[in-house]
Amino acid sequence: MTTTVFHHMGIVCKDPLKVEQWYAKHFGFTRARVAMPGPNQILYLKRGDLYFEMFPATQESPEPEKTGAGPEYPGWRHLAFMVDDIDAKLEEMGEDARITLGPLDFSSFVPGWRTVWIADPEGNIVEISEGYQDEENPPTD
Repeated sequence: MTTTVFHHMGIVCKDPLKVEQWYAKHFGFTRARVAMPGPNQILYLKRGDLYFEMFPATQESPEPEKTGAGPEYPGWRHLAFMVDDIDAKLEEMGEDARITLGPLDFSSFVPGWRTVWIADPEGNIVEISEGYQDEENPPTD
């Protein structure tokens, strides 16, 4: 079998520069490349091994505004980041943390697991969690 690694997620943005600044400021992404410089440029942001490929929007969204933890119809629901302290992260983000749901406590499933969902500048849902741990022997069915 060939080696396969997750490389990037493509995001279409009304304002790619504003979205770039938000992810850089709050989640440590940096610009890795600009493809096709000019008004229709494609930006690549990087954090560790994860890349966002950001395209300029050419159409309005046919979908309703995302709320809560994200859409409940087939498709991508949200991005997720782990932090040491949700409350400190929200305080650090200030008004840029537009909470759509939570924070919620999932300690009944995983001790110490808390999660909050926020919207990025384009309304995409971003989950921020603390305390999640993998299950030692998860069921196979």
